[in-house]
Amino acid sequence: MQRARLDGPIDLAGFRREAKRLLALGTRPEDVLWDCGDATDGDLWSLAETGSAETDPASPVDTRGAAHPSPLLHVPKDFMRLCEDVLLHREPQRFALMYRLLARLAREPAFWRDPLDPDRRRAEQLAREVRHEIHKLHAFVRFVPVPDEDLGGGERLVAWIEPEHHVLEAAAPFFARRFANERWAILSPRCSVTWDGVSLRVGPGAAREQAPAPDAGASLWLTYYRSIFNPARLKVAMMEREMPRRYWANLPEAALIEPLVAQAQARMAGMIDAAPTAPRRLRPIAPIDRSPQGSGAADDPDA
Repeated sequence: MQRARLDGPIDLAGFRREAKRLLALGTRPEDVLWDCGDATDGDLWSLAETGSAETDPASPVDTRGAAHPSPLLHVPKDFMRLCEDVLLHREPQRFALMYRLLARLAREPAFWRDPLDPDRRRAEQLAREVRHEIHKLHAFVRFVPVPDEDLGGGERLVAWIEPEHHVLEAAAPFFARRFANERWAILSPRCSVTWDGVSLRVGPGAAREQAPAPDAGASLWLTYYRSIFNPARLKVAMMEREMPRRYWANLPEAALIEPLVAQAQARMAGMIDAAPTAPRRLRPIAPIDRSPQGSGAADDPDA
């Protein structure tokens, strides 16, 4: 049994390094034990593929010069993109899955053209779940302004999030673009990401107790959220699909959802039973006289 050691749960560079070594040794996928260690800030972005994805159809994994040299393996660009997404998943067997796909590419590269291959379909499912989680993270982060002495009495925006997968680093550039002029930090159990107006930095994780309490702006937002709630358009199953319950603990508006849902039936019945409101009467507007005579009379002060 070969042990492959990585520097963290999203160490793509380490996965590439270990995969090259294992391929050079001819190690079968079932004979590898993947060890992510205890690190919390794996270097996902240090692996930069050279060449253009549009012009270079393959990316080489060079195993020459290893203990048991093997031919140069050309890895499709879409495999590398798939690998970047899959390794952000919490699936414990994700490294084993991607190494199995890589080993199969070395033996039978034609299999990659089969979109119904079970291993490939499993990897693509994991990648879709990761991209979906990134999308939800963009939607459900709620910043709270917190005084920061390092900013000379200014405020830093701080948010707490508990993503299902290891996606915080991948989602952070979105917030750097959207809040480019702010100073902010996003805390999570595994790691934190801060933006100083110039660059993103990954730091250690935080505890739930370190999350900031809702501020006065949250009350205003809750008042607005309550006022726009329409009981006649309530679809609970769809709402939970778009806003999964696991996010509710970190959303200020989630405290209102269950009471509003409980009141929805009675409110809708009241809307149906209420007498129709009379339409507002509009005062007629006199037509504008555009005739030459009318214009002349308006322009002549003696008329």
